[in-house]
Order: sequence, then C-alpha cells, then structure tokens
Amino acid sequence: MNISFHGAVETVTGSNHLLKFNDKKILLDCGQFQGSNREELMNWEKLPYDPSDIDYILLSHSHIDHCGRIPLMVKRGFRGQIICTKATHDLCEIMLLDSAHIHEMEAEWENRKAKRANKRKTTPLYTQEDARNSMKFFKTVLYNQVIKLDEDLIVKYNDAGHILGSAIIEIWIKENGNKEPIKIVFSGDLGTFDRPILKDPTSIDSADYLIMESTYGSRLHKEKETHMDRLIDIIIKTVNRGGNVVIPSFAVGRTQEIIYGLNEYYEGNGEKSEFLKKIPVYIDSPLATRATEVFKRNAQVFDMETREKLLNGDNPLHFKNLHFTLSAAESKAINSDKSSKIIISASGMCDAGRIKHHLKHNLWREESSIVFVGYQADNTLGRRIRDGAKLVKLFGEEIAVNADIYSVEGFSGHADQKGLLDWIKKFKQKPKKIFIVHGEDESKKEFARQIKLQCNTETIIPTKNFEYNLTKDEKISGYDLVTDRFEKAHEKADPEKVNKLEEQMIKLKDLFEGSVNLTDDYMNAGVNVEEYNELKNHLLEIEEKILNLTSITGK
Repeated sequence: MNISFHGAVETVTGSNHLLKFNDKKILLDCGQFQGSNREELMNWEKLPYDPSDIDYILLSHSHIDHCGRIPLMVKRGFRGQIICTKATHDLCEIMLLDSAHIHEMEAEWENRKAKRANKRKTTPLYTQEDARNSMKFFKTVLYNQVIKLDEDLIVKYNDAGHILGSAIIEIWIKENGNKEPIKIVFSGDLGTFDRPILKDPTSIDSADYLIMESTYGSRLHKEKETHMDRLIDIIIKTVNRGGNVVIPSFAVGRTQEIIYGLNEYYEGNGEKSEFLKKIPVYIDSPLATRATEVFKRNAQVFDMETREKLLNGDNPLHFKNLHFTLSAAESKAINSDKSSKIIISASGMCDAGRIKHHLKHNLWREESSIVFVGYQADNTLGRRIRDGAKLVKLFGEEIAVNADIYSVEGFSGHADQKGLLDWIKKFKQKPKKIFIVHGEDESKKEFARQIKLQCNTETIIPTKNFEYNLTKDEKISGYDLVTDRFEKAHEKADPEKVNKLEEQMIKLKDLFEGSVNLTDDYMNAGVNVEEYNELKNHLLEIEEKILNLTSITGK
C-alpha cells in the first residue's frame, strides 16, 4: 500500500492525501489551498493523479481547505463516491456553492480588468453548476457505523468535535489477499474538549499508521473559562466609547459558537446582560445564516447540554436582538447606521466576503475594535492585521489601522498541543508511525519532538509528492514522484547518537535558561556577543539534527 501527500504538507491548507492499494485509489480529503497568492495559485496546478481513476474520496469535514476542490475533481472526470457524514454533506451543499460563487465573482472582476487592458479572459476554477453537479456523488454515513465499501476496504467515521459533522476516519485495508488488514487512522481536524454544541473528539483504540493534524502543534490555548468573559468585556468597553465590535468569523462552527456564548448573556440576568440586551448583533454572512439553519437540522449530533436546552424549549442559537442579513442592501445598511453594534462576518481570515467592507468602515476608527477568534494563516489579511500592520489595502485603498485589535483564542476549533498529545496517548495500541500534516513548519517540528518525548512514537513529516510504501511490519520505503527516484527503506536512527545530541541540547538549554535576559542584556551578563550567537546557532543545529533523526527517519 502506498500513500502520497499532495496538500496540507509544506503548508496548512489544501488537505489532500492519496492511498493506493490493490487496484484502488482513495483520496483523504480534497481541499482548496487558501492564504497567499502563491498558495491560491496552487489550486490551478495540474492534479498529480487522474480524477477519473479515484474510486473514493473519504471526506473528514466541510471546511473549504478540506473539501474545496471536489467540484474541480468532478469537472475533470471524477465519478467515484464521496463518503462523509450527513451533516458534512448538508454543509458542503452550501459551502461549495458559496466557494463557486466567489470563484465566479473573482473571475468576473479579473475579466473586467483584462478587457480594459486588452488581455485574455480567465475562467473560474469551477462554477456553481460544477458545485451542484458534485453533490450527486456524495454518500452519507452515520458516526460509529462500520461500512464495508469493498471486499478489501472498511471505514468507520467517528466524531472529531471540530465542526458539525467533522470526523476521525478509521480505515482497514486488506492488500494482496492478506488476512490481516493494515489500519490507517486519519485524524482530520481535531476539536477542543468541553466546547459548546459539539461532542468531544472520539478516542481511538489502535492504528498501524496515523495521519495527524498539527495546526496548534506548538501552542497552548488560554483558559477556556475566560474567553467569553473577555469578549464581553471588549464589547462593553468598545460600546461605551461609541464604537463597533467587528468579529471576522468562520461561517461554519465559529459563528454558531459565538451565538451560543452570547445567548447565555442576552437571555440572562445581571448588569452585563442588561447592558448587552440593548446592543444589536448582526450575522452578516449569507453562508453563516444558512449554516446556522443546517446546525438546527442536525441536532442529533449535538452534545448532551445543547440537546437538553433544545428539549426545554431554549434555542441556544437564537436570542432577541440577533439579526441575520442576507441581501447586499441589508449589509450596506449596517455601516450606514452610526449606533454601536456587534458585527460578525465572514471570511474568518478576512481575505474574501463581506468582512472586508466592515473592516474598511471600522479599521480606521479609534473607537472601534476588531476581535479575531480563530486561526489566521500566514500571508492572509487577518494575519497582517493581527500581527500589527499599521496600514492595509482594501479595495485598492490604503486604510489606517487605528482600531483596537484583539485575539481571543479560546474560541479555536482546533485542539492545542496538549489536546492533540492527550488524544494520541489514549491509543491502547500505539501507531507504528505518525505522519504529521496540516501545520506550519515550526508547529510540525515541535509537535514531532513532543510526540517523541511524551508518547515514544516515531513520526514522519512528509514532503509533497513523495510516495511512501506502508507495510504491516513497519518497513517504510519511499519514491520521489517528481525526480522519479526510489529511496531505500528508512533506517532507524542510532539511539546512542540521538541520546548524545539530546544531552548536548539539554546542557545548552540549561546554559541559556541560567543566563537571564541574555538576548536583551548580554553585555551586562558579561557574555561575548559572537560567542552567544555561536552557541545559539549550535543549539538550533542540534535540535534540527534530532528532528531529522527522529521525526523523519524514526528513533
């Protein structure tokens, strides 16, 4: 059995992994690349496989970086089955149409410019018709069902707790007539524990190989108990000085969680609740509005607390003074109204959608606040604003960033480093190897190091277009699909060599930790600058060597 990685490697987005065994080909996700212009252009590259050869797409969830190229696959000849949960299917119906609409609008905008410059016209990546056509190939399953797709292929979808319908996928594959299957587990994106509306991520008992996300592999979230209180305090502070609170939010998952949290205050009592009840909340995203309706239709996957509220007649996704806007005219009216308000709008990373208009009207206002409640990928507008940009360009106009900028991380739909590690530790039969994907370089490397230290499990950080051969007995070999070069099976690293390197690294770290504020005050500490830099470089080199020995080849 072979596996190759064509997305969410060397980048966070574009989740796309290919499994080949016997005469079958399976894709795990088929996501769109999002972020910088370079990443967006990757969507236009020739697919590294023939879509008509793919038998199944096993889809983990409906976020566009996991499902966004499915219409393109169908457009180019895919005729297999797309397996996912019902909630994922329902969300894909609206999200893929929305994505197609954005592609059509961007193509139209580019063509207006091209016409003025006498240049060639462009076509959208795919159209709304392509998106609608792709829905014919979806087949839904329930959580915990064991589904036999073929004589040599069995799958099971488990709740990942990330967004509505998100799944951890267990895959059993029999190859070449072997009685014992190889078991692969694909984590998809894992959610946080004890978050509202959704259940906790399901624990998995065993795997031969694990494909693991690492979005927050190097970071810890702040205490969950404080994130809603902090948002409320920001709202009150902003409204008291006459400003608006603008929240760029992902239309699916994050927006509904914020509505749920605000419901507690808008339906409650007390001084803060009475203050908030006077402040209108606008969900200015047609996609978020439709997604909220999908949430209401899929209450069977809610957690027990949310179910009980619904049974008691309390709809946690609605409260007085909550407004959903659909038309462009309604959206424009929000910024025409000068009274203070809360505006929740997509996209979550500020690179498309109505949020850009609200930023244009509020970023320059000292009395307003912009509150980020989710991950901001490299090179996105949201990341630049969050990281302190003083000027940003919106619709060809430079806008000063005078508003207060906040980042409230407790709303994240991704498990942090501790959550990811705790989930791995619950395996009763540990994976032989863990492939680390869906994270920035630093995040993947640090996560690989922590897996080795805390779980004593070998990891591989895969490279794009490199094919790994997986066997039941753990012998992994690789084939470079670009250079057409076969590589020998990875040899295990010399434990003695790794231990010596680790000892050196610990000694150096102790030295650095023992010298207070060396980076800021090395002269007062009596340390030569050149010697300090040399030591620091040496430490980085040792860490890199350890990662190369343990994260890539295994210890």
